[in-house]
Amino acid sequence: MNNGRSSILINKDIHSVWNAIANEDILSIWYAPGSNLDIPTFEAGEQAVFTLMPSSYNNLKHGESMSMNFTIQEVIPNRKFTYYWDSNQMLFTIELSSEANGTRVEFNQEGFDYSLKNLKERKSV
Repeated sequence: MNNGRSSILINKDIHSVWNAIANEDILSIWYAPGSNLDIPTFEAGEQAVFTLMPSSYNNLKHGESMSMNFTIQEVIPNRKFTYYWDSNQMLFTIELSSEANGTRVEFNQEGFDYSLKNLKERKSV
């Protein structure tokens, strides 16, 4: 991480990586394994709910969950996904860029190293 950002280089083409971000089922698996993401339509203005479940990477106890409502702000296929966490008034952006050895995936916030590692390790990406 640097300058408040989290990023990783994935040795896959940008279209494959984008599919892992734009596909609700795949996004749920790598973003926070065991949690649920409900995005009715992957487009700007859409309301979505992320339900975080207990894992070794958070402080939730067995049987607990935490729901977070967010609004999709921007979707630029193969390039950018921006969402706004409504209750915490925080804007998150996932940006993709092509590099010689694959695709750079970058969050505009720190703290996503675990999720990015999961994304890189996905065989379907």
